[in-house]
Amino acid sequence: MTPPVVHSLREQIREHIVDGIVSGRWKPGERIVERRIATELEVSQTPVREALRELETLRLIESAPNKGVRVRNLTAADLEESYPVRAGLEQIAAELAAPTLGEDCSRLSPHVAALYEADRLADGEAQVRHTVAFHREMVRAAGNAVLLHTWEGLGIEVFTALSIRWLGTVQKSYAEEHEALIDAFLRKDPDIGVLVKAHVLGCAPRA
Repeated sequence: MTPPVVHSLREQIREHIVDGIVSGRWKPGERIVERRIATELEVSQTPVREALRELETLRLIESAPNKGVRVRNLTAADLEESYPVRAGLEQIAAELAAPTLGEDCSRLSPHVAALYEADRLADGEAQVRHTVAFHREMVRAAGNAVLLHTWEGLGIEVFTALSIRWLGTVQKSYAEEHEALIDAFLRKDPDIGVLVKAHVLGCAPRA
């Protein structure tokens, strides 16, 4: 049985802020007040400051002297620039994960089934969630903590959700392609890394 994931206070605060940005509570260019969040969540300002620092690293927010912290104006270039990096990381991940996933893809399969269902219901939120979850499980299967940390640092799920909300990009689940990747892993395709890289580049959201 998989133990429950316990999030640190900083991570919980970060998720709270991210949810606020994605939901539209804080819009592009709008200021995020550290003290107000601390009061709202009944915590000290230190973990709030740490969470904001992480989000600045993800390029979701920006700070300036005497201006405080504001939500960044996301551009199409922000999203486009992340995909070649993501594709390279996932190529490495696929090659490292190949021995494991060549024997068992049970952590990937449920997300493919969920993607087909999301397509049927035209549920864009579920498409984003399960697409990212599929790729996260693949990267996790590589068994390389540095690789996983770097991949998660790209903020893929948040950026994709924001691109749909702010830029009007069209999200597709590419369920068939994800299913084909599972087949490639199970048949131990020697070109699996190249296949994954091409898939990621081909799935980049487009306006």
